[in-house]
Amino acid sequence: MSALQKKWAKSAVLLQQQQQHDPTAMANLHTLSEEDPFSTQSQSDVDWFMVRGEEEGEGEGEGAASPVDDDSSSASSMSSTGTIIPSPSRSLFARPQGIRARSTLEQIPWTTYFERELFLPSQGGKGGVTHHAYLTFPVGGGGSKRGPLFVMHHGAGSSGLSFAVLSSEIRKRLPNAGILSLDARGHGSTTTTTTGGQGEEGVDLSLDTLATDLYDVIKLTQATMRWEQELPPIILVGHSLGGAVVTHLAKSGRLGGALLGYAVLDVVEGSAMDALQSMHTYLSTRPSGFRSVKDAIEWHIRSRTIRNSVSARTSVPGLLVDTTEEQVQMGRDDKRPWKWRTNLAATQPFWEGWFVGLSKKFLEAKGAKMLLLAGTDRLDTELTIGQMQGKYALQVFPEAGHFIHEDLPEKTAIALVDFYRRNDRSQLVLPPKVSELLAQGKRV
Repeated sequence: MSALQKKWAKSAVLLQQQQQHDPTAMANLHTLSEEDPFSTQSQSDVDWFMVRGEEEGEGEGEGAASPVDDDSSSASSMSSTGTIIPSPSRSLFARPQGIRARSTLEQIPWTTYFERELFLPSQGGKGGVTHHAYLTFPVGGGGSKRGPLFVMHHGAGSSGLSFAVLSSEIRKRLPNAGILSLDARGHGSTTTTTTGGQGEEGVDLSLDTLATDLYDVIKLTQATMRWEQELPPIILVGHSLGGAVVTHLAKSGRLGGALLGYAVLDVVEGSAMDALQSMHTYLSTRPSGFRSVKDAIEWHIRSRTIRNSVSARTSVPGLLVDTTEEQVQMGRDDKRPWKWRTNLAATQPFWEGWFVGLSKKFLEAKGAKMLLLAGTDRLDTELTIGQMQGKYALQVFPEAGHFIHEDLPEKTAIALVDFYRRNDRSQLVLPPKVSELLAQGKRV
């Protein structure tokens, strides 16, 4: 019997003596309480343990996608019957010596979620571009008989890895689905031959160019993967700026019958235009650089920019670039060499063009439509009327932040898979045509 179990047993005996009116019971019980550090617990100890539990317990497994933030209070943990929360000074749950505890801030490689990465050279916009994308193959026969292809476009300043955890959740629920998640120009590992460097003013980030890039990536992937017949059924998914891009492409009709529908994540015209007014204030409040990738991951979690540690460990590394060598060449000793890969302030000339007319295009474009929001207050008048008329599906996740798909990848995946299944044409059984019946000699 362990020391802790002996103390529990002793406590039970003393309580029984108390019930039998033993005058020494209360004194002994009080003595035990003073000696036993587990019998009482300060609120600071409880808070510390819960924070450490979230940091070390949540997201340990790479396949897990539970948010790091737990809204359950320390008080409720204290009041749970049979729950003992140890003091941080005790080693009740200590690991065996010699085994190094894995840090929860270790980055997770893209290979955990995608089958391969693609580098797709193209000539478009102002100069050439080599698109970078992550791909997981759709399963099945050719063309429309193949599983659906979810094509993902991230928001400004993000990368294709933003959808990594979501992609694994989609595949859990729809094993034949494919995922294509690209890095937009000026983001991630996509490179351009313009005079300006990556993330600088020389990169053309206009809405027309980004939508053309998205279409080119789809067609180049089709050629690279030798999908010779036709494209698989496509669901476009875009977050923030990406939502404007997929809507623009859907409105153009360039994908034809291959497009089943499109889903837009947490962006509507009205709130987006309002948010642009405070964009510079937001950019001035975030760090200009980080000492390491781990520091960047920690900042995203603690600032609640991303509320899921697994998502942060996967996507944040793609947002940064190591400038150590560059700083050495310039004779500088920068203590924070990990800088933002994309200079968002330099994209200001394109901000308004991204979102003007978004609501109208979203409602008018052909194909099934779904809007996922972090709050109904983001709906503008045009979309509110459209929703009341049943023109699109609406899902609201009030517990999520702006990065819905990273904060709640499981719920987002459920919504997207259900959206696909409701619009899956392969399950439709159409009646025979009249001409076919007449050709068979049947009476109509």
